[in-house]
Amino acid sequence: MRYLVLEGSATAASCALLEDQKVLGEFYVNIPQTHSQTLLPMAQNLLATCGTVPADLDFFAVTRGPGSFTGLRIAIAAAKGLAMAAEKPCVGVSTLEGLAWNLSGFEGTAAAVMDARCGQVYAGLFYLCEGRVARAGEDRALSIQELGEKLDRIKKPVFLVGDGAELCYNRLSETGAFGDSLRLAPPHLRYQRAAAVGAAALAAWGRNEGMDPGELVPAYLRLPQAERELLARKGK
Repeated sequence: MRYLVLEGSATAASCALLEDQKVLGEFYVNIPQTHSQTLLPMAQNLLATCGTVPADLDFFAVTRGPGSFTGLRIAIAAAKGLAMAAEKPCVGVSTLEGLAWNLSGFEGTAAAVMDARCGQVYAGLFYLCEGRVARAGEDRALSIQELGEKLDRIKKPVFLVGDGAELCYNRLSETGAFGDSLRLAPPHLRYQRAAAVGAAALAAWGRNEGMDPGELVPAYLRLPQAERELLARKGK
């Protein structure tokens, strides 16, 4: 099973080529540059470097959200375009689940958090056990205080991962409620990586969650800012 993964949900952008659980290659950048300039060239160069063409692949995978609305649309459009041209299926992966797979060798709970601005984070909780990752709840947009209340009831230790991890760690540590049970994922495992998304995608493929490229849509968790502002002006 050979597949290409694209990840563009936040500042970091990456793509990875995997064969079953083996990472054949990965390109990664974490700079404030639009993904429309980076993702497709990275994917093309990675495939060329690995001597692979799209027709050789079994499926294409991509994070479908939450995350940057623009980044998600760019990555999903790229994955869909490549898959349609090669007549291959797609797998859409939760960005937060992909982050949790960065910590698949840990034991405890992964709290995958992304800064959603406006006083909120996108958060997903996942149990980590014997190299496996299992959901402990649905992805949600919530305040850091609400996240702390959820973590207080979850299996310890808790590892914070994602671009909102340090923010949540600092805020929640101030409460003194968690002691040393609340931990930051190490920097090299803290951000979105296509290789980790690939592990989640392979698990999803095994659950028969592959789909036609035309069916793949983003999962934002919140309305776009323009729509929120419009509803606010209308008093809704």
